[in-house]
Amino acid sequence: MVKIKRVLRLYALYAKMDLAWLLRDTTFAVLAVLADVITNLSSVTGVFLLAWRFDGIGGMSRFEVLFMLAYATIITGIFQTFCAGGNVGHISRRVGRGQLEHMFIQPMLLPAQLATEGFIPFSGSSNLISGTVIMIIATVNLGISLPWWWIFSLIGNLIVTVAIVLGKSYLASSLTFYAPVQAEEISSYVIDSFGHISTFPLSGMPLYLQIPLITFIPTGLLAWFPTLALFGRAPFNLPAWYPLLFAVVLWMIATYFFRKGLNFYVKKGINRYHAMGHRR
Repeated sequence: MVKIKRVLRLYALYAKMDLAWLLRDTTFAVLAVLADVITNLSSVTGVFLLAWRFDGIGGMSRFEVLFMLAYATIITGIFQTFCAGGNVGHISRRVGRGQLEHMFIQPMLLPAQLATEGFIPFSGSSNLISGTVIMIIATVNLGISLPWWWIFSLIGNLIVTVAIVLGKSYLASSLTFYAPVQAEEISSYVIDSFGHISTFPLSGMPLYLQIPLITFIPTGLLAWFPTLALFGRAPFNLPAWYPLLFAVVLWMIATYFFRKGLNFYVKKGINRYHAMGHRR
């Protein structure tokens, strides 16, 4: 209970800092919010217009495609809200810049810092809000009756998908301990490259493309697979909990290699330092 209260206090602290940063300039705040809203809407418009023009894509109806786009937008919003602050989600930046020392000297365990420092609910929640609105619109227009427990299944799938995104980021970032300059931005490239494809329905694509995109390159697990699973049509007759199994295996691998890299960092160090961030 004490640890939970401390985490909540830290969330409140980072929320206060984020609000102060956003409101330091009213004009900046308004422009930032408008820019995020416009960007979010434009990111889903293209694919949805294609689905509308052709009355769906690959066996998915118009509003199923819209639901999938909303799901991907919410995932981005959750990641930005809870992991974007302080490069917690893009951990390769902190490792590559030699900034883990900022965290080592704090009177708090490293996992607790990683769980709270990324929280920016005011400047980072635009995707989460707009994605939720779009999802409500899509669900209403689907015109289907959903059981009472469906919302909990949705929340569970969102948590699992965010875990996959973080797992990919931390697994790739393990390389930064050994090559800090070359791999400083590797987590950004990994997340962005997968994210661009996740907004396209994979339905109707040949199997030799679909299978790699839900295994070796799990882009299909970021929106397409969860969307179909939530409506009882999981691809390839796989169980709906397949993304959970994938996330568990991914986190086991990522944890092993990240800890191994962290041990190397502690022993060898990194002859590189950038005085960036709120703790400089």
